[in-house]
Amino acid sequence: MAYRSTVGTSGYVFADLREVMAKASPARSGDYLAGLGARSYEERMAARMVLADLPLQRFLDEALIPYEADEITRLIIDRHDANAFAPVRSLTVGEFRHWLLLDSTDSAALAAAAPGITPEMAAAVSKLMRNQDLILAARKCRVLTRFRNTLGLPGHLAVRLQPNHPTDDLHGIAASLLDGLLYGAGDAVVGINPASDSLNTMQGLWRMLDEVRERFDIPMQSCVLTHVTHQIRAIEQGVPIDLVFQSIAGTEQANASFGVTLGLLREAHEAALSLGRGTLGDNVMYFETGQGSALSAGGHHGVDQQTCEARAYAVAREFRPLLTNTVVGFIGPEYLYDGKQIIRAGLEDHFCGKLLGVPMGCDVCYTNHAEADQDDMDTLMTLLANAGLTFIMGVPGADDIMLNYQSTSFHDALYLRSLMGLKRAPEFEAWLARMDIADAHGRLREVGRGHALLRELPFMHTA
Repeated sequence: MAYRSTVGTSGYVFADLREVMAKASPARSGDYLAGLGARSYEERMAARMVLADLPLQRFLDEALIPYEADEITRLIIDRHDANAFAPVRSLTVGEFRHWLLLDSTDSAALAAAAPGITPEMAAAVSKLMRNQDLILAARKCRVLTRFRNTLGLPGHLAVRLQPNHPTDDLHGIAASLLDGLLYGAGDAVVGINPASDSLNTMQGLWRMLDEVRERFDIPMQSCVLTHVTHQIRAIEQGVPIDLVFQSIAGTEQANASFGVTLGLLREAHEAALSLGRGTLGDNVMYFETGQGSALSAGGHHGVDQQTCEARAYAVAREFRPLLTNTVVGFIGPEYLYDGKQIIRAGLEDHFCGKLLGVPMGCDVCYTNHAEADQDDMDTLMTLLANAGLTFIMGVPGADDIMLNYQSTSFHDALYLRSLMGLKRAPEFEAWLARMDIADAHGRLREVGRGHALLRELPFMHTA
């Protein structure tokens, strides 16, 4: 079905809903690489005018990727909750934006509507929103999850402690882990990206993390970010695994490039649940996503990269994750060229995920060949903290020595806490006070050389 619009004296015709969505997107290099981006600001505005007048129902009637061809489309349609959709069913995309920004549309209303909102609806309305709209609407979305602590509470910000090492050296990892804990980081997850694909090596990482957690009675969860099949095998072998990780995307073909299907993710979810390791809750999955993954896999089906990313959140939502992380600048300038595009993408991803009921964090990051710098990251993390972000990364010095990219540091989290009065997960904050790492208000203390963490952690399970 073709869509038409006129701007000034120029008329525009869009072949189908996919083209409307792609041409309405803010400019980004990935869409131009795919030949999908608007050719001018005027064409972009024409597409947005069409989009604003489209009923939300149209996204249920006209699938961007055919139902028969893609299991993610089938998941989205089959899981759609008509009762939750009822309050917004009669709205156009433009009216939906207005509804989201109303003071009367509060956190309870957004949570009730979430099962009725599809990723395509979320992506569509985000294309009509300014950055401030994305921040304001996302801030109203509340998504609480629990494993050994509680994440997503209003006025809180958690940190994923990322103690990576280029050779998986346990001493080096222990040093980064110690550094992070003494800076009050690690309440979201202690997550290691292993350099090795050896299951024996990764078993050592899992066991070390669990030994540290048990020795110091830390209310945290850990994760080794390897392929889901390795984690299923490790669970079968009795390895102490908290969260099961997997990178996911928004199309069946893109997920196939990661070696995963919905069926495999269900198997992993059930395996993690069978361990019963959570003390407060059973949110046992950790997902990572990123704009451009479907295009890089040749699996975007002519759909713009931001809409493909939003579809990945339907996959995440299916498995009730503890954490979902958009690694927004990691894939490179071919997909998000500069700081402006990375900032916009991070705000879009966070808004779309939260609107769909997904607990969203962001790896506020860039690669060294992108037209971006740490000032851009300061801007994005500050905006996201105002938008109610669930967690950020804590990387020693903000420079990951294994993955070779620039992220955020333990100090960045302290900046956001000081600026906005943000707290850590309450159970983790109480542990920091018990350990004399922080005071009753969450402010860090000076730790002497006799502190138990300094005496013991560097030498645990590293022989």
